[in-house]
Amino acid sequence: MTVGAESRTARRIFVSYSRADRARIVPLTQALERAGHTVWWDQKIDGGSPFAQTIEQELENADAVLVAWSKAAVASDWVRDEGGHARDRHRLVAITLDGIGPPLGFRQYHAIDFSSWNGRDDAPEFHDLLRSVAAAGDGSARVAMRAPERSGSSRRKVILGSGAAVVAAGAAGLMAWQPWQTTGVANSVAVLPFANLSGDPAQVYFSDGLAEEIRATLARNPALKVAAPTSAAQFRDRAADFRTIAKALDVAFVLQGSVRKGGDVARVVATLIDASTGFTSWTQTFDRKLADILAVQSEIANTVEGALSARMGSGESTARNNGGTTNIAAYDALLQGRALFYNDGGESTDRMALAKFDAAIAADPRYAAAYAARAHALAANASQYGKGSGLRAQYDEAIVAAKRATALAPDLAAGHLALGYATFTGLFDARAAQPSYDRAAALGQGDADVLVLVAAFQSKTGRFDEALRSVRRARLLDPLNPRTYRTECGILVASRQYSQAIAAGRRALAMNPKLYTVHSMLGAAYLGLGEVAQAKTEFAAEPSEPLRMAGLGICAQRLGDGAAARAALARIIAVGGDAAAYQQAQVLAQMGRRDEAIAALQRAYSASDGGLTSLRNDAMLDPLRRDPRFVRLLGELGMG
Repeated sequence: MTVGAESRTARRIFVSYSRADRARIVPLTQALERAGHTVWWDQKIDGGSPFAQTIEQELENADAVLVAWSKAAVASDWVRDEGGHARDRHRLVAITLDGIGPPLGFRQYHAIDFSSWNGRDDAPEFHDLLRSVAAAGDGSARVAMRAPERSGSSRRKVILGSGAAVVAAGAAGLMAWQPWQTTGVANSVAVLPFANLSGDPAQVYFSDGLAEEIRATLARNPALKVAAPTSAAQFRDRAADFRTIAKALDVAFVLQGSVRKGGDVARVVATLIDASTGFTSWTQTFDRKLADILAVQSEIANTVEGALSARMGSGESTARNNGGTTNIAAYDALLQGRALFYNDGGESTDRMALAKFDAAIAADPRYAAAYAARAHALAANASQYGKGSGLRAQYDEAIVAAKRATALAPDLAAGHLALGYATFTGLFDARAAQPSYDRAAALGQGDADVLVLVAAFQSKTGRFDEALRSVRRARLLDPLNPRTYRTECGILVASRQYSQAIAAGRRALAMNPKLYTVHSMLGAAYLGLGEVAQAKTEFAAEPSEPLRMAGLGICAQRLGDGAAARAALARIIAVGGDAAAYQQAQVLAQMGRRDEAIAALQRAYSASDGGLTSLRNDAMLDPLRRDPRFVRLLGELGMG
């Protein structure tokens, strides 16, 4: 056997591969050893040795790390982790066993094609491998991925297009790196839901929750644009490439990760990817006890935040009290509660969520975020499911919890938002709620969920310009969320900008044809334009029966069909009773039965009907505007 000059200096080689490819790896390691190199792979772990510790030690000692890519290896977290470690130390040498290309984050490195290797030491691909191993040992193995030259394309363009980005670990390397082109603004990022690799679907709440906590930390920095979770969650399966994701969310960077949770230990892998190139800008693996997972969450967020802020020359910081905890049991309970609450599973699930928030508070009585979540859940449950004399007590509980949240963490937007929501929806006191909403708006400029609720309040209290600014900022952060467009539609209907409202409503329905209340809003917009027939079509498509029947009754009245209008009113009374008193008032007002309409509004007030929060701007109630009783009711609601 003749060995070329490239193998004269012996190297220590670590081989990273998928167990599914073991039969292909055995002859390769033997050939490398015949060439004079020392080869380590996991078959050499001594019985009883600590597995992870041994691998980490061998990775550190290796002159070159040979990553054998294949379909199975690309899907392996272990191979990706080991490859990332090698890449960051400039020790990576890559081959492909089956012709498959390397995964994102490794495509700027040439992978030698071993799919047709015959096992011979004199094969051309084996000599290429030996040269790469020698270069890795010299610390110079960082070779741009070769691309075929195309007609009309110079070699210089190919080189610049594929190899100019510097891949580095940590914030310092990311600060120094500049992309050739930017997908979104340079300080923008989307945090995708972290993959749950625990083998237990019930642990999805934990991986999702960890990603959401990281996103929320980043969103508190006003210098950063952070895509909202609803839009980012649409790419949970990562079927789309990162350029497609970034274009849809209008961001320059994508943070992805995975969580493998077992017993009291978790492995978290986080990777920041520049979307304009698909290259990894930063990646790190954390093996921690669950008790330390909160520190990992902060470390990931702070590293990404620091890097992106530095690129913009910003000194902004998120060093506010974010209402968090150091108690892992409290943290875990909060994540479970959020997963239940946002699942929209109905009353039973919502009450289970509330119990989880209570458990979080029991584990850490100073957990401000848990008090804010409890307050929001109490108020929302009261609004949706509460009845009778106990309703006010539920809202009072929500207000107490929200005040506790704001006392513990004065800069927690969620606490102020919960306090404003409970005060406005439960006590019908817009004046008292306004300072809380204003404070939430000031603190939550990076949070689309906060901005949408703030915009709705601003609209209902007649601050339409502010409402549109808030909802359109939310739309920038959450471009794929139909609820954002629904809120914008409602604001435009309330401000009598009907044509624009129709456009926003159509956009919402294009995203989710089953979305509640949008057809009712569109019906109101068409009524405002005098297009009663089209309004009737929209109302007929509304999933909510009280809203549907109210709209159809008003259309019937406008078309001169009094019998149909009365039948619709009777249906609302039969199905909804006092819980639908507000819709009864709308139909009665349009029928000219003013006294009965005012009486219905008073019943709605007694029943804490949330529809009353729309009283100030509802065009269906215009026939009542000059009535002193209506004016007095507006004053009682803090809207006079």
